[in-house]
Amino acid sequence: MSPSAASPSPASPAPSTSTPPAALHLAVALDGTGWHPASWREPVARPREVFTAGYWADLVAEAERGLLDLVTIEDGLGPQSSHFLDPGERTDQVRGRLDAVLVAARIAPLTRHIGIVPTTVATHTEPFHISKAIATLDYVSSGRAGLRVQITARPNEAAHFGRRTIPRIEAYESPDTQELVTELFDEAADYVEVVRRLWDSWEDDAEIRDVATGRFVDRDKLHYIDFQGRRFSVKGPSITPRPPQGQPVVTALAHATVPYRLVARQADIGFVTPQDTDQARAIVAEIRAERLAAGRADEPLHIFGDLVVFLDDDPAEAAARRERLDALAGEPYTSDARIFTGTPAQLADLLQELAAAGLSGFRLRPAVAGHDLPAITRGLVPELQRRDAFRHAYEADTLRGLLGLARPANRYAAA
Repeated sequence: MSPSAASPSPASPAPSTSTPPAALHLAVALDGTGWHPASWREPVARPREVFTAGYWADLVAEAERGLLDLVTIEDGLGPQSSHFLDPGERTDQVRGRLDAVLVAARIAPLTRHIGIVPTTVATHTEPFHISKAIATLDYVSSGRAGLRVQITARPNEAAHFGRRTIPRIEAYESPDTQELVTELFDEAADYVEVVRRLWDSWEDDAEIRDVATGRFVDRDKLHYIDFQGRRFSVKGPSITPRPPQGQPVVTALAHATVPYRLVARQADIGFVTPQDTDQARAIVAEIRAERLAAGRADEPLHIFGDLVVFLDDDPAEAAARRERLDALAGEPYTSDARIFTGTPAQLADLLQELAAAGLSGFRLRPAVAGHDLPAITRGLVPELQRRDAFRHAYEADTLRGLLGLARPANRYAAA
């Protein structure tokens, strides 16, 4: 799948059903031992190794063997909880995690092709710090870094920092809640804007390294970004030269209009959670309208559908495995994303159906990482390849290249 040939433009309209199957992009979302809360109790889960570098290296190596575009690595500012906004008291589920950016930096040199996209929480953290961290990851991975930005509205996580309080959300549809959510996502948009400007604050040829003249850097090619916003006033420049990709890939998960606006304004990939093709088509249309309103309609944007997957060769086995895990967890598993149980061939059917609604790729969440990730790479991928709907080899050295995204010009050099 060449980014310039077989892969459709991510800004292209949805293909008609009479056209050949479109080449899909595939990502996998890694979180602990898997997305089902009882996944750690499965024989393949390796719970004693979940805080080791080797565990994460093995997962990403498996994803790379399947030729996937990228992996995302979850993170947070508090221990996992079964409650959306409050700390949890359960002790029978995985709690605790490693820092996603540091995990990414550890595994990047062990891989050669796959994109590595750690999560960072924009609320409470400093964009200057994450800008140089992701720029460094892009150097360590030779151009395969990305960033997944998310917000938090949890009061207990605000208390970790002590710089401001966030009121507890009592009613999701109330005007106060809508105002808070909008403020947090607007802040995240500013956060990404600062990060992006800092990546551009060194021109590509700012480093001279001329031993004869003693000039290592051309100071005229380092720029103040002078960002002024409600939450940030950042001078710049960065301490890290412009990353190999110029702009590492920015992603965000979005479920409604306000986060769709963040995707439209600042992201290269938006992860969305449609339950069917009609909803997928509506989400794509809404994000594209927001993209147009943001003045970025001409810039490519990937929209990936998120699904939790239980994959087995027999659909009954997949359903039975989900029921067994639910019984261990003590309650049925629910998710913001559609939950799929079935065979790789059935999942391939569904992905192609959803792709026809305008999605250019999918981010799959393995219910049990040790079981469903290999089922993706060794079952789903060959099935999509047989349908000429997925690559047979990596065709680019950078994540932007895999996604068919050009390396952006430096905004300050062009001025």
